[in-house]
Amino acid sequence: MTEKKKLKISIFNKEYSLLVDNEELATELAAYVNEVMTETQDDLPDQPRETIAIISALNIAYDLFVEKNQFKEFSITASEKIKKIKLLLNESDESENPS
Repeated sequence: MTEKKKLKISIFNKEYSLLVDNEELATELAAYVNEVMTETQDDLPDQPRETIAIISALNIAYDLFVEKNQFKEFSITASEKIKKIKLLLNESDESENPS
């Protein structure tokens, strides 16, 4: 089991202490969340921090859903192509080795 490390991150001008397995990944995630929140604040400068946080969370969730759906479509397409290749290979084997 990996020992968790304490990491300080800054998101939206506030520091947080986290216990993490992977410091590099946690740092990247924090930078991403901070970037989304900063962009949201730039787009909605008069909104309170809580609204910025909720809109940012929705934007991140939207990105996640888009990626998940693209992956699902890719997986379906890849599975279909693999089935076709297997059929072609089976047909090729049968034509080379008739019973």
